[in-house]
Amino acid sequence: MKQVAATGLVLLLLLFLLPMLLLRGEPLVTPGGETVQESGGLPLDREVVTAPPESADAALSVTVDTGEGGVVTLSMEEYLWRVVAAEMPASFESEALKAQTVAARTYTVAKMEQTVQAHPDAQVCTDIACCQAYIDPAQAAANWGENAQSCTQKIADAISQTDGMVILYQGQPIQAVFFSSAAGRTVDAVEVWGNAVPYLTGVDSPEGEEDVPNYHSTVTIPAEEFKSRLLAAYSGADLSGDPAGWFQNTVCNSAGGVDTVEVGGVTLTGQQVRALFELRSANFTVTAGEDGITFTVTGYGHGVGMSQYGANALAKQGKSWEEILKWYYTGVEIAPYDPG
Repeated sequence: MKQVAATGLVLLLLLFLLPMLLLRGEPLVTPGGETVQESGGLPLDREVVTAPPESADAALSVTVDTGEGGVVTLSMEEYLWRVVAAEMPASFESEALKAQTVAARTYTVAKMEQTVQAHPDAQVCTDIACCQAYIDPAQAAANWGENAQSCTQKIADAISQTDGMVILYQGQPIQAVFFSSAAGRTVDAVEVWGNAVPYLTGVDSPEGEEDVPNYHSTVTIPAEEFKSRLLAAYSGADLSGDPAGWFQNTVCNSAGGVDTVEVGGVTLTGQQVRALFELRSANFTVTAGEDGITFTVTGYGHGVGMSQYGANALAKQGKSWEEILKWYYTGVEIAPYDPG
């Protein structure tokens, strides 16, 4: 009788213990798809999955004066996307887009460290005469049409792959100015704005007619219209006689453009002539006659800092975004931004 009872007890224990023993060594798959080992309801050797760290650009906020829309707060990541999409064609090489992104990020953080009278309640604005170009993502997508998805991702990649990186000179973010295209060479800052900047010196730029739409352009202004516009701005000019004699003593800058020129006896800079007659650059020649004044222009922009089409040409040659930036900004370093 005792033997039967003992046998029954053993069988009873096996009925309870056997499933537990089997379960102890059985891998379980969670709803998330991860495999864990369970023991008494507690995980053994379970891999802890943590969220990826937030990017530097996502963590930094930028206040933006959008004009009629007021002031909005965006992450640097969101703001940069809008700037790069507006400033450079998404069809450009990836390394050129990265160079543009780092230049734009650097330009932005330099702006953030000062108060600007034009937008005292925001760190940056969307006026290209003051800050950088800016486009809403929906408008950018509409412009790109069927290429919207690939263009959107290409710019997002340029931002994420240069996350937080800026251009420094002697440890400080530079004024990372840029422009569309050069006529073979960029211009020293002192020649355009009157202030020498050690990292904004003239360098060769490889873009040409085959790379840049409207690389060469012409503007013809009737003689009477030219006279009225010039005299409205510079009343001391003498525009009597043959228009062919209005232009004298042209002095070229280091890039072959116009540094200064006498117009009707008044000395103007090439940039002043460019602004007054809405020329694409100050790299121009002039022909004048009774029918009008014709400017033949090469390139587009002020000519200082990074040429965007030049950056794309360098990228096609195999240059990295770091090499492109160090090509156009003399003696700089590239490092993560430290807001201090």
